[in-house]
Amino acid sequence: MQDLQREFGITYMLISHDLAVVHHLCEDVAVLWQGRIVEQGPPEKLFTAAEHPYTRTLLEAVPEAEPTAIPLE
Repeated sequence: MQDLQREFGITYMLISHDLAVVHHLCEDVAVLWQGRIVEQGPPEKLFTAAEHPYTRTLLEAVPEAEPTAIPLE
């Protein structure tokens, strides 16, 4: 997708709940809540300094790996 975008200047609209994919692929993100855009901007800004409570709730719901939680034997 990214190669095609660079080569042909294609714009994509990605609708996803997978925030890791959104962060990796998107240059601009719009967060929708109840059918309305409540926050918009570059992923770096939204993922580090979210202003809307719904955006913060989405980010808090992302599971985090705990590699030290599982002992390796």
